[in-house]
Amino acid sequence: MFWRISAFYFFYFAIIGVYVIFFPKALQMAGYSSGQIGLLLSAAPLMRFIVPFFFLKHIRLDRRVYTLSLALLSLSVLLFYGALESFWPLLAVNLLFGASISISLPFVEAQALEVLDRKRYGRARLFGSIGFMLIALWLGKILQTPMDALHYLSATTLLTALSGAAVVYGQVAKEKRDEHRPGGENFSVLRFWPLWLSFFLMQVNFGGFYNFFTIYETAHGISLEMTSWLWSFGVLCEIVMLYFQGPLLHRNLMVVLRVTVAATALRWMLLWLFPDSLPLTFLGQSLHALSFALYHSAAITLLHTLYRQKALAQQFFLGISYGLGGFVGAIVAGQLYGEWLFLAESLIAFAAFAILLKVHSSRYHPKKV
Repeated sequence: MFWRISAFYFFYFAIIGVYVIFFPKALQMAGYSSGQIGLLLSAAPLMRFIVPFFFLKHIRLDRRVYTLSLALLSLSVLLFYGALESFWPLLAVNLLFGASISISLPFVEAQALEVLDRKRYGRARLFGSIGFMLIALWLGKILQTPMDALHYLSATTLLTALSGAAVVYGQVAKEKRDEHRPGGENFSVLRFWPLWLSFFLMQVNFGGFYNFFTIYETAHGISLEMTSWLWSFGVLCEIVMLYFQGPLLHRNLMVVLRVTVAATALRWMLLWLFPDSLPLTFLGQSLHALSFALYHSAAITLLHTLYRQKALAQQFFLGISYGLGGFVGAIVAGQLYGEWLFLAESLIAFAAFAILLKVHSSRYHPKKV
């Protein structure tokens, strides 16, 4: 099961690499304006936020629904070919793509945390970082036309669907129903609202990094080639953390979250104070090991211990943080871009940290599951 889950992470995050890094460029090559590209790319994070609400009462994320999502994901990526030249059909396809992909990762995250211990979970998850980095390095060299991006998006998506099917149907044990699992509480965002608000703010403050880091650094005299190495170095630090993080996930997870969020505030402060200092920018990128890798693992592990509905909790985590938080973060970063961008991002990260300081760690201490 370890290798099936690892394969899923590898291909899933390769999709993310193609879609986030190269699909905007492909749309620009196809003749879309920056405003149209922004609207098209806002569809997926919005659907990631909206879709989990359908699973509160009306639908349960089980094998049947998950398999259907894989089929819809495969269909949507093939529809990109016919829709590429027309804005409204392309927007509709992006909505379908965003809805189906929003189901894939939460289901596998819940499965992985059930069948793997915390050390092996991190080592499976690092294959996602490898997939993201390899597709970024490879496609960055060969991308020539919009069709190049679509071919790789289709290939990684179909391989994700196959590896996802292997994960769910490779299990010998019968499916466990989340509603009847011992430990944890029934799902409620309001029950632990400070935690969820912090999740949201944590992704809002990443808006400047995801959307403007390359522009920001090159504007301060760092070459484009060196900036690409800064990106790659951050991913390498992430991989190292995912490999060795196991013992940290057995500690008080609220304390771990506080440390990682504080490190994120420090990271953006360094970018604001020393944007043209290559050594300090590399130092800031090394904090990606904490602010992304360890933070994500601690967050989903904590949610896995807090709630009975494991997959639903993972859906809402991705929806509220990477969905709504990512959407708002992109808009905020676009409005704030300039000299003060990363100071503002640091203050938003500090607000997320301050919220976590207000809660009692013991209330969020992992329960045995």
